[in-house]
Amino acid sequence: MRKLPEVAYFCMEFGLHEDFKTYAGGLGILAGDILKAAKDSGLPMTGVGILWRQGYTKQIIERNDKPCDCYPEYSYDFLEDTGVTVKVTIRGRGVNCKVWKCTNFNNATLYLLDTNIPENSEPLLTGQLYGWFPEERVAQEIILGIGGVRALRALNIDVGVYHFNDSHPIPAGIELIREKMDEKGMSFEDAWEESRKQIVFTTHTPIIEGNEIHDHELLQYMRMYNGLNYDQMSRIGGVPFSMTAAGLRLSRKANAVSKLHGNTARKMWAGVDGASEIISITNGVHNKTWQDKSIINASSGKSDLWYAHISLKKKMIEEIYKINGIKLKEEPLTIGFARRAAPYKRSDLIFRKPEIIEPLLKEGKLQLIFSGKAHPNDLVGKNIVSNLYSMAKLYPGSIVFLQDYDIKIGKMLTRGCDVWLNNPIRPMEACGTSGIKAAMNGVLNLSVLDGWWPEGCEHGANGWQIGNGYEGKDHEKNDSESLYKVLLKKVIPTYYNNRAKWVKIMHSSIKMAEYNFSAEKMLKEYYSKMYEE
Repeated sequence: MRKLPEVAYFCMEFGLHEDFKTYAGGLGILAGDILKAAKDSGLPMTGVGILWRQGYTKQIIERNDKPCDCYPEYSYDFLEDTGVTVKVTIRGRGVNCKVWKCTNFNNATLYLLDTNIPENSEPLLTGQLYGWFPEERVAQEIILGIGGVRALRALNIDVGVYHFNDSHPIPAGIELIREKMDEKGMSFEDAWEESRKQIVFTTHTPIIEGNEIHDHELLQYMRMYNGLNYDQMSRIGGVPFSMTAAGLRLSRKANAVSKLHGNTARKMWAGVDGASEIISITNGVHNKTWQDKSIINASSGKSDLWYAHISLKKKMIEEIYKINGIKLKEEPLTIGFARRAAPYKRSDLIFRKPEIIEPLLKEGKLQLIFSGKAHPNDLVGKNIVSNLYSMAKLYPGSIVFLQDYDIKIGKMLTRGCDVWLNNPIRPMEACGTSGIKAAMNGVLNLSVLDGWWPEGCEHGANGWQIGNGYEGKDHEKNDSESLYKVLLKKVIPTYYNNRAKWVKIMHSSIKMAEYNFSAEKMLKEYYSKMYEE
């Protein structure tokens, strides 16, 4: 039997449980699901992240219907003290990073770096996930990348492959180069080439503006150069320093997170000389975390699928009443939409023609549930949250907005809604794993052909497509008209008039998603296509 390489999986966030506030959104949920799948399959993987003492943000609607952020301090008595502390240099000063161990959520071992210790003059560098300013962000990336490699060395973990999930861990690649230059006497070119043999990289954001760049002056000041010089760092990341371009130049192979995203990423980064090949490995989710047991039993023929679904829908309705004081009804078609608040996701597309949607809401034929969270500095995202909250106030009893979106809300909605709506501007959705979670619970996708959905969709058989994959300038008109057409002529008539067909589509949705888009399958592809070389 072949020996698999030990993989060190670096990520800025890990979403393992709603009460463990070390995640912001989809990137962290993916990382958490990968560690759980690695544990299930007994695969050699170790996670490396940061212990965020204040989490991402607790975002509540307050005065003037505006989202407000607060940062409670979190402490966790279940983490194991490794007894290891490593040091990094930030702004010319030494910063100590304590290393904690987490194996509490049926996950492969996760090591978390923490600067909130008495020895440090800046303990809250690991306070807020995705801190407020570029200086703070770079400091956190130094802790994750450089501190992470040093922690693995101190823990005596023999790493075969370093996997950078998104560009935040890039300083780890710089640390590997520095090690080879300082400790083995290699030239920069040889050290870079040898380091590349150990690194793989996942790129996520299919929008140029969403990919992180920094001025070299900032990186020098923060000490991210880590012993390298301007010319060497420029060769790795360009001028200004592109974290994604650096990831492509530091790695032997890179991957996008769906087939469509692979096409987009290869076009986006075609101008990066010396970049690694970008292949496609579509994201998957951890079934045991996201698929309800009653749905598993029903889909295998042990019980009635519709009954299982309605039971979950009732639980969702009861929970929403506890949270919001609004009592939704069991009978109406209920559509869910829960995501990070970003303009390209077009959370309000369904409201483009009030003359179509308003009668459905007032007649009780349709209920809409929204949830989402914006970065504290993202005023556009916060306006999206405010607008959705205002729509819920305009149609009380028919529209609900759930504040402070988290894993708990995500589980509830992807199990309890009837339909999962997804209408981003194609091709801006890299994958969109919430739709996978819904699909494997028999919650039917109504989605633009973006992200993972073109790979799974059989229109009318396991869900429905919006539009025809159009990417032109008048996408708004094309997609909204298609959304209304499919909703009025396919989704609503089937839901109310053909229960047998609806349940058949639910079965097909579950069958399509539960292995083909599982974290288990995804991880097998990572080992066969990325790690074993």
